[in-house]
This record gives sequence, C-alpha cells and structure tokens, in this order.
Amino acid sequence: MIIIRKRAYARAALIGNPSDGYHGKTISIIVRNFWAEVVLYEWDTVDIVLAEDDRARFSSIYDLAKDVKLHGYYGGIRLIKATIKRFVDFCQARGIALHERNFSVRYQTNIPRQVGLAGSSGLITATLRCLMEYYGVEIPLEVQPSLILSVEKDELGIAAGLQDRVIQAYEGVVYMDFDAARERVIDGYPCYAYESLDPRLLPPLYLAYDISLSEPTEVFHNDIRGRYHRGEEKVVNAMKRCAELAAQGRDALLAHDTARLARLMDENFEVRRGIYNLPPWQIQQIEIARSCGASANFAGSGGAIIGTYRDEAMFEQLRAKLSAVGSRTIKPQVCP
Repeated sequence: MIIIRKRAYARAALIGNPSDGYHGKTISIIVRNFWAEVVLYEWDTVDIVLAEDDRARFSSIYDLAKDVKLHGYYGGIRLIKATIKRFVDFCQARGIALHERNFSVRYQTNIPRQVGLAGSSGLITATLRCLMEYYGVEIPLEVQPSLILSVEKDELGIAAGLQDRVIQAYEGVVYMDFDAARERVIDGYPCYAYESLDPRLLPPLYLAYDISLSEPTEVFHNDIRGRYHRGEEKVVNAMKRCAELAAQGRDALLAHDTARLARLMDENFEVRRGIYNLPPWQIQQIEIARSCGASANFAGSGGAIIGTYRDEAMFEQLRAKLSAVGSRTIKPQVCP
C-alpha cells in the first residue's frame, strides 16, 4: 500500500509584520521545531480520520469549554475538507483528470495554538502536498501560497494574509514584497516577489510563546483594516514604515549587521504598538526580553515573540524570566 506522509512547519515573522496584508514587505523564517503532519493512503472510500482536535465527547461542560478555547469549534477536519474541495476545483478548472482511487487521510499537529505560529495554514499546506503527490498533479511553487490562502479565505471565510503560506511553501528564510506593482497572475492566482535568503545569514534567534492560554488577541478590538481603508494617516504610515523596516532588515542580513537588525526589529514592534490596542501580557513578553538585553518583536499576531540574543548566558536568562510569566523559550530550527 502506498503511504504518503507530508509535513508543514510552524513559522515566525521576523520583521515587516503586519504589512503583508497591506501590500508591504516582510521577512519570515520556518520553525521546524513544530509541525503539522498529514498521512494519506489508498482506501475504499474517501475517509478523514478524526483527531483529538475533532472530538465530540467531553468529561464535563468545563472540558468542552476548554477544548473550544484551544481548538475552536471545528478542529482540523474542516481545514482538510476545504483543502480537498479546493484542490478538486483547481484541477477541474484546468481540465486535469484525477484517477478514481479513493484514500483515507489522518493528521496530527504539535504547533502551539493561539499564538500566531500558523498552525491552520500548516495543516492545509501538508494536506495539499499529499494530494499533489497522490494524484500526480504539479502546482507551481509560487502559486501554492495563494491557493492555500484561498482555502481559508474563500472556502472558510477566515481572514488571513499571504505571508504564512509563502514561508510554509518555500521554507527556510524568505523576503516577500507584496507591492501591487509586483503582482503577477499565474493560473488565476495573484503571486508576488518572493526571495529566498541563505539561513546562514541569520544571527542567533530565540522564539518565546505563551503556554498559559491567556486571552486571545481577538478580545482586543483592533479595526486596523477598516482604519487603513478609510485612509487614517497613522495606520497607513505605520504599514509603510513596517515595509521599509523589512527592506532594511534584508540589507542588514546581507551585510551581517546583527546590531542593525536588532534595532529594526525593536522599531517594528514600537510601530505596531502605536496603532494596535495590545493585551498587557503580550507587551510584558516584549519588555521582559528587552530587559535581558535581547531585541524583541511579535512573531505573528500576538502571543509569540522573536528576537536576537548575544550569547548563551543571555538565552538562559531569557528562558528563565519568560518562563516566570508562562512563556516557553526555544531556539528556532530553520534548516533541516
């Protein structure tokens, strides 16, 4: 029996976030410490095996409430179903005939929840990779991020941007330019300028994420998109500055200028703080890291931070101080 096993990894935004959703620029890294894995094998029917995230039996109403807070209402099965449906649509629109052999699919993931490390798009990416191999369908790499994004936005109505899907498709370190002038339409999907950078350019990095399931970012109302489209100068200028910081961060990486990169990452967070209403515990993560002498920026939507550190003594200090407020600190693994 043919067994196809594919993984997609967590990701961390290094600099430029959140301008990717506003035709800006970002740099992201893959984080191989965490992954979503999908296994697909031939079966009599199309069968999606329920995982822990999809359970419908609970020990108490409190257990149910905790599960919804952690996994949402639908778990991972809706992501897999939507990916399969979108893959079929993609192939039918292009006259690609798929063989009639059915399959069973199951998944597991250890990507931390609710801290902006791209667990949902990781599961979609791994599922798409399985389908492409099982049916022998080649989808251009630069198209895959936009196709993955369409699963979430068009099929499931999830608000999202391209950054996570680009880095999970390309892996490594990627500089992304989402300027509208750089847009190209390939196979009906918008694609932008994606530049892979040598991971050896990266300075020592730490990644810290909340493990205490504090309040999600969503409880703090931030109508950033509405303010941006209404032309609020403060928000428009902030997104423009975040994009500039990413471009300068690319230059700093290529020049091996760690000190400059650290300053740019710090500024990225300050620009973000200037327009967002942020939960105090997320600001505390940043302030604790900086008190150790490290740089610190959000690694995503909030709940995880990333930055540069000087030496092992500083890393251990980071780990101890952040642990005291419910955050785990690791060294992100970028290369296989």
